[in-house]
Amino acid sequence: MRKLLRILFWLLFFWLALAIYFTNRLLYMKKKDEEVIVRREKEAGRLNPERLQVLPKRHVDIASPFGYMLKAVVAEPYQTNRYVIIAHGVTETKVNSIKYAELFLERGFNTLIYDHRRHGESGGKTTSFGHYEKFDLQAVVNWLKQEKGPDLLVGIHGESMGAATMLLYAGQLEDGADFYIADCPFSDFKQQLAYLIKKDFKITPSLLLPLGSAVLRLRDNYSLRHVSPISVIENIHHPVLFIHSRKDDYILPSMTEELFQRKKGPKMLYIAENGGHAQSFNENQADYERVVDEFLQTYVVPEQDRLFH
Repeated sequence: MRKLLRILFWLLFFWLALAIYFTNRLLYMKKKDEEVIVRREKEAGRLNPERLQVLPKRHVDIASPFGYMLKAVVAEPYQTNRYVIIAHGVTETKVNSIKYAELFLERGFNTLIYDHRRHGESGGKTTSFGHYEKFDLQAVVNWLKQEKGPDLLVGIHGESMGAATMLLYAGQLEDGADFYIADCPFSDFKQQLAYLIKKDFKITPSLLLPLGSAVLRLRDNYSLRHVSPISVIENIHHPVLFIHSRKDDYILPSMTEELFQRKKGPKMLYIAENGGHAQSFNENQADYERVVDEFLQTYVVPEQDRLFH
């Protein structure tokens, strides 16, 4: 009997230790160094410091409802009410959002880029893959609307975790933007983790996820089921452009296809032929821009009213 209890104790200890390690990987995922991101974007030609230097912009602090500041940059070269907010992916910073800001600046939109909680210059102690980030995004949207008034036309572009955050904001809190572009989101965080656990840890996900979710609730006051864009996508009535790379093996393109199928009302889908995760723009820029133009012309801004530079 004692031997059996000892075995059970060590099994429980092992799974609890694994669950703590697992949740540590989520809450405190290793971030990329911003200097590395800057160097990568410069070398790829997606970041031009000279052009940024002369771009009319201002740095702003936006208060998160959780007591820290979100660091943002607003670029406003145009006297217009059209803005796009850009939400980056996990481990990245707002520097990675600059290439998307350039895309919309070229189409006559002012832009706002910002660092998620626990990323870049923003505060916050943990990463929650959209659960707490959606409230921060709501704070950013509300700040911009208060700053610019009721006639604002605003879109949101999100990449990876930023895209999931955007869909959770629009489907769970408020459909507060006029249009959305979701680049390589996951449809359900629990399913995403199950896929990664099976792929990377080589263990059965059902052995880890229930305990991991319970530990996550104890440590950060939410569970995996709270992070599920697919469960709220039908609440989004404004237009959504879904984008994913066909060869993405980190977040599978089938997740975006499921979101597209579930979304009601105006929507478009673009599956890029080249590139891995979050590389649709980098590896298919001409097609990416063409699809964005088609989406804007169809659902957002009539062609005759658009500004091209």
